[in-house]
Amino acid sequence: MNAPISYRFAPNHRTKLFALIAFMVLCLIISAAGGAVTATSVTGWYSTLEKPAFNPPNWLFGPVWTVIYFMIALSGWRAWLKGGIANAKPAFTVYAAQLLLNLLWSFLFFGAQSPFLGLLDIVPLLVVVVINCVMFWKIDRLAGMLLVPYAIWIGFAMLLNGSIYVLNP
Repeated sequence: MNAPISYRFAPNHRTKLFALIAFMVLCLIISAAGGAVTATSVTGWYSTLEKPAFNPPNWLFGPVWTVIYFMIALSGWRAWLKGGIANAKPAFTVYAAQLLLNLLWSFLFFGAQSPFLGLLDIVPLLVVVVINCVMFWKIDRLAGMLLVPYAIWIGFAMLLNGSIYVLNP
């Protein structure tokens, strides 16, 4: 019987830097695409909606999302450092899924101007982010912890999305 294959993953400094930049660029692209779709409705359709009292001012969303995307990128990079994508395929599959669901929400809520469709997306998004947090935690505690603020923000966004849906039948 053969022993299981052992992977030796030891990237050099240049590879580590390139990977960090790649994770940052990936999150920047997703952020920019979502932001572009969001920008088409924020001053128009979104401004006409009735919102709950706890709705933050519009200017707050950009800085919060900037920090969160930075943390998502760092989280992926930290998990990657521990063994690469090939050695953690399930965790990186979930990572990709949460990024896609995150982007999809902007298209559904703002692009389609549908709080209902946004709600249908943000509920599984929160579940997938929490699963990603747990999976990354098992690979690297800091990678998992970096996703906690994201999960909290998505939980808040889900409450806000649901409230907007209820207030605007």
